[in-house]
Amino acid sequence: MCVDVRVGKDWSKGLSALTDPRVARMAVAHRGMRYQRRTPVEECRWQRASRTTLALSWSDAMAYIVGLTATDGCLITGRRAINFKSKDRDLVETYLALLGRTNTVRKERTRAGNVLFTTQFSDAALYEWFRNVGLTPRKSLTLGGFPVPDPHLLPLVRGLLDGDGSIANFVHAPTRSTFPSYRYERLWVFFHSASRAHVDWLRARLSTVVGTEGYLEIRKEEGRHDMFRLKYGKHAAIALLGQLYADPSAPRLRRKWRIWADYVERHGGSDLHLSSPPT
Repeated sequence: MCVDVRVGKDWSKGLSALTDPRVARMAVAHRGMRYQRRTPVEECRWQRASRTTLALSWSDAMAYIVGLTATDGCLITGRRAINFKSKDRDLVETYLALLGRTNTVRKERTRAGNVLFTTQFSDAALYEWFRNVGLTPRKSLTLGGFPVPDPHLLPLVRGLLDGDGSIANFVHAPTRSTFPSYRYERLWVFFHSASRAHVDWLRARLSTVVGTEGYLEIRKEEGRHDMFRLKYGKHAAIALLGQLYADPSAPRLRRKWRIWADYVERHGGSDLHLSSPPT
């Protein structure tokens, strides 16, 4: 007669090689066996993953990163992930390079059909450092100031300018009806934000750099949050841009730097502190 004996997964619980021959046979069969890695450590996915190498402390590079993150970056709630996007691919690549990361830069299309370049990665340590210096998820309306030391203020401001700021340079006829042939060249620098607290902080910190508080413009739209624009006129713009771009090796968005460089080339580089772009 054949008897069907089914052995459960916990059949060896409480048994040993001394009390059960099956356990003894298994002990002999596995004696001397050792784990052998088949995939080299350097080829493992977790080992190849990109990591942040930039020190988590204030420096010129980190200050620039904070400025970019405050404008074009995003801390993703619950995932400790960081997203950064821009219409300028070179700015996203600079962002990753300064952090020491090699994450992918992806192309996305907005609802309006425009092209954006974006990167996203998880980094709990960098995420928490950002939070400690004033960056938060959903920062647009809550962004305030940053405890950035004075020596690193200008790199942070350069990051803010490359993110949501703008430089305008044009020639117009301000008194067309009275003096139709008169032309005047404008040079303006703008910083844009939906947070009044952030603009007030920036205005106060830059007052010692350019010697003026600038002009605060408020745009109100029914059913939408107020938008704030901090504006610096010609002389203040020259003073500010001359310092922001004084170091030719400092990272910057070339598209915006080019506006300033062209202005300086027309008006005398030695007087306006022209610097060359980084190679």
